[in-house]
Amino acid sequence: MNLYESGSATIDDVAKRAGVSIATVSYVINNKGSISRETRQRVRLAIADLGYKPNLEARSLASLRGQMLNRGRQ
Repeated sequence: MNLYESGSATIDDVAKRAGVSIATVSYVINNKGSISRETRQRVRLAIADLGYKPNLEARSLASLRGQMLNRGRQ
């Protein structure tokens, strides 16, 4: 089983439920970007309905990948 097969809702599931992009869900979760109040509410409702919880292991891997990419550019 990999990180994304935990049986819980994914960010993609939330995006589909809310009718938005994955990036929009990410912006709402991280409280970034200029997302309308209505869209934020729709995403938050989808998160609650699906019981979405961010995968901390996936987040740490993404962060590590970003650090590695930045080091390669120096």
